Amino acid sequence: MLKLSISEVASTLRDGKISPIDLCKKCLSRAEDVKKLNAFVRILDKEALNGASESHLKFQQEKVRSKLEGVTIAVKDNFCTEGITTTCSSRMLNDFVPTYNATVVQRLRDAGSILIGKTNMDEFAMGSGTVDSIHGVTKNIWGSDIPYTIGDKSVNDGNWSQDGERVAGGSSGGSAVAVATGACYAALGSDTGGSTRNPAAYCGIVGLKPTYGSVSRYGLIPLVNSMDVPGIMARSVGDVAHVFNVISGFDENDSTTLERNKSAVVLDDRFNISNLKVGIPKEYHCPGMSPVVVDAWKRVAKILEEAGANVSQVSLPHTGFSIACYSVLNQCEVASNMARYDGLEYGLRSDQTKSTEQLYADSRKRGFNDVVRGRILAGNYFLIQSNYEKYFMKAMKVRRLIANDFKNVWSKVDLLLTPVTLSEPPLLKEFIKLDNREQCSTQDFCTQPANMSGCPAISLPVCLSSSNLPISLQLMAPNFQEQLLLSASHWLENELEFPKLEVV
Repeated sequence: MLKLSISEVASTLRDGKISPIDLCKKCLSRAEDVKKLNAFVRILDKEALNGASESHLKFQQEKVRSKLEGVTIAVKDNFCTEGITTTCSSRMLNDFVPTYNATVVQRLRDAGSILIGKTNMDEFAMGSGTVDSIHGVTKNIWGSDIPYTIGDKSVNDGNWSQDGERVAGGSSGGSAVAVATGACYAALGSDTGGSTRNPAAYCGIVGLKPTYGSVSRYGLIPLVNSMDVPGIMARSVGDVAHVFNVISGFDENDSTTLERNKSAVVLDDRFNISNLKVGIPKEYHCPGMSPVVVDAWKRVAKILEEAGANVSQVSLPHTGFSIACYSVLNQCEVASNMARYDGLEYGLRSDQTKSTEQLYADSRKRGFNDVVRGRILAGNYFLIQSNYEKYFMKAMKVRRLIANDFKNVWSKVDLLLTPVTLSEPPLLKEFIKLDNREQCSTQDFCTQPANMSGCPAISLPVCLSSSNLPISLQLMAPNFQEQLLLSASHWLENELEFPKLEVV
């Protein structure tokens, strides 16, 4: 049951072959079986079973709310969940219990989905490995010692690399591992510079960053307001489309969502790829990219070309400046957003009583880790009057150049094909030696520009490396063209037939 698609599960539930309650119990059992990977910071056994009982009644009454009725999901721990602790993996919010649901969470619940848990992340989503969390490190199922199969291969048949635990990716690593292990059918992440696509790539699943403004950010605890987007992770493009159809659309509580005529994404196996123009941005072939990623990139481009697509090299000339630009803008917005955590209104409060300033300082020192404090300090430095023009305003101008690169390229091609990460999932023991800034600047090179422009982007697993680890590629489309993006991804997914992981 746990390896079925959402459509298959919906059919099975509708036909009464399994009840939502039994399905929920299977998912909760799987979450417990893979607990050592540390995907979940909180498993909601009681709440999930209550929701499953409600769905069971809906099926009996033939009042099914959507295809997600009775389907299990997980939510990254930076989305507000009513009555359920939401920590952002930080001591600062260790005891924060929201009084409302994020819009995307509420829409999923209204559609009948079952929330089985909150997932681990880098503190306040500042990271690319899910290694900086008060809840500990999240580990990838790939390369772990938990028994699993890939297609018809077993990890115990002697042909598998077992040289150490692998990075799950970040900052939404917990959500990716929860989906990859079959503990849930889909999960929400957030994506500011690649935080959905990066862990999806490393965990061999599909990860969608929707168009900025297409999905509400209300109730998503902010990192960078101008780039944050709720992301969707699932085991197939079709599953991602089902979730996107439920959570997307205008929200009066979020002024950045746009009022548009919403039409559901419908995937068709007869989609004609030969009508498409696909661009290969030359700037994405960056230093440090693994040969296995380059080979996969070339192979998929050839598959598209042989199917009739017009594949050509294009240029996004300001790509190389995106990470430096993002480093400034990210830290400026972090400094602004983190100012609310003063120990008085929000977050951990120190017992210092000497002065208000000392209370602020001690609360923030104890509540934030070194990464968060470092970004706050850098952001405040960029924003002081003498530096404002030199750093913040200049970065905003560079962002406009990057966005214009995308605007110009869409007049020539329909889609862009690029890598997601520069390599297969790195060894965890090597990754944690890297400075957080070095981790992010390396890992986000191919993913971050899409956040600058706001365009939708998807990570799709395409093949296995020689170490039997997943390699993924990224497709990007013009803003609000999720129908095109997901249709092309679905076609490519069927062509590639990436072998699915199944926990034994």
